[in-house]
Amino acid sequence: MDRIIYTPPDGPPQGPGPNSAIYRAMGEANIFKMMADFYKELEKSEVRPLFPADMEEASKKSAAFFVTVLGGPPLYAQKYGPPRMRARHIPFEIDERARQVWLACFDKVLENADVKYQFPMEHMEGFRDFLKSFSAWMVNKV
Repeated sequence: MDRIIYTPPDGPPQGPGPNSAIYRAMGEANIFKMMADFYKELEKSEVRPLFPADMEEASKKSAAFFVTVLGGPPLYAQKYGPPRMRARHIPFEIDERARQVWLACFDKVLENADVKYQFPMEHMEGFRDFLKSFSAWMVNKV
């Protein structure tokens, strides 16, 4: 039977992305560190099977995306082409439970993010809002 791809009714994330001051405060190295820590959390989670065998390489690819999203240079596009994140995630069956696990892993990493990664806390709420809308758009299975 062919797989039916669910499309979230709210469509892709709307509105402005995270504030570019996040990149200016953190810098590239801290974003890469934050994503490496995030992938260590994912590695321990129930959604681990959705990710590639090489989690370190996957974290670097994700970090390149987040550098751009947070206001830095277009690292992801330079190395991998247009992000097209929903299309890139379609091969993996992502339901709401997987989304919530992904968000919970990010929540753990974002604890004390100001100390660990020089994350500007005045922009944390906007970043969390972005993560919620971005992850909602990745859901492709009911």
